[in-house]
Amino acid sequence: MTAATPGWRTLVLKKPVVSWALYDFGNSAFATSVLVGFFPLFFNDYWSVDASGAETTARLMTTNGIASLLLALSAPLLGAIADRGGWRKRLLTVFAVLGAAATAWLFFVPQGAWMQAAIVFAVASIGFAAANIFYDSMLVDVTSEQRFDRVSAFGFSAGYIGGGLLFAVHLVMILQPGWFGLPDLATAVRVAFLTVAVWWLLFTTPLLAFVHVHRPPERLSVGAAMSQGFSQLAGTFRQVRKLRPAMYFLIAYWLYIDGVNTVMKVAIDFGYKIGVGPQELMIALLVVQFVSFPAALAFGALGERIGPKKGILIGLAIYVAVTSWAAFMTSVVEFFTMACLIGVAQGGVQSLSRSLFARLIPPDKPAEFFGFYNMIGKFAAVLGPFFVAFAAAQTGNARSAVAAILPLLIAGAAILVLAPDPD
Repeated sequence: MTAATPGWRTLVLKKPVVSWALYDFGNSAFATSVLVGFFPLFFNDYWSVDASGAETTARLMTTNGIASLLLALSAPLLGAIADRGGWRKRLLTVFAVLGAAATAWLFFVPQGAWMQAAIVFAVASIGFAAANIFYDSMLVDVTSEQRFDRVSAFGFSAGYIGGGLLFAVHLVMILQPGWFGLPDLATAVRVAFLTVAVWWLLFTTPLLAFVHVHRPPERLSVGAAMSQGFSQLAGTFRQVRKLRPAMYFLIAYWLYIDGVNTVMKVAIDFGYKIGVGPQELMIALLVVQFVSFPAALAFGALGERIGPKKGILIGLAIYVAVTSWAAFMTSVVEFFTMACLIGVAQGGVQSLSRSLFARLIPPDKPAEFFGFYNMIGKFAAVLGPFFVAFAAAQTGNARSAVAAILPLLIAGAAILVLAPDPD
């Protein structure tokens, strides 16, 4: 093994890398316990208790779509301002606190108040996703280009472990609320939202203490950074168009990450609608977390061997197979098998996409370009949930809704194949 590609032991001894990865360890609890896990079920059974299954799916996907749209419109500007003012770490802190505070507020939303729950959830989702713009951009601060694939995968794998550990506690909490001094399942889920907020903030502190971001030679004031951030956006659009590998990648990413994110968001709701019990759904999500941990590490090593593009295509092939199969799924065993396959693919697609894009951008504008990266992902996440919501509302059938995801995965993979490799 060469010095350019150190082993995992050498990698994890790097304090900035570990501190950076611990943020993912912490904030992934929101993705696991709230975004994918408890919120969709609680939204169905507690906050939308009188609505039909198709109606709650439409509400849930519309909420996700609106939150994604708001972030997509602001992400590039946030990135440009952060780069010009040298505020990437500060803005990560602001949005992490916003997201954690909104997550904690879900504890106080009363039963039946689906609109309030949707708004608070949207704010939490925006905080989570906006903070990730600056977290993703710090990949270039904690390691060298030769190690992007492995370090990016290490971050995702830490997230799967962190999210999975807290989710395992939550699973015990909702199965046996009395062990925790809680009166019932509903209270246990509400308390879980509070613990996610604390967990998220706790594991943000190492990044703030030990990750040192590269700052511009001249740090601007707030007003100057905002002014130059606005004017810089047009220049960045032109620069992306000239960087053909980056432009092709972003088009492909726009399509395929839409499918990937929508599968993650709709999976629990889909399983619920085809008859998988709530406890089995939670166990399936836990299985995904612990399957994803070694899979993400394996994809990181695979990306170093065959290149991140080929690794992404392997992951997308798994997604296409799973999405095609979902339309015919009838049993709990099939659902668990699907969950394991998603666990194998999702970390690889996400981590290698991040590391591939990091190779394609100017090194002095990471937050700005990762703002575009996240903008593309969020605009894509607008389409997928709305497609699923429309299909669910029109057909009243969760299986028909899943079919709307498949063309996005295939089209994204096709464009990625045609994309030129970086110089």
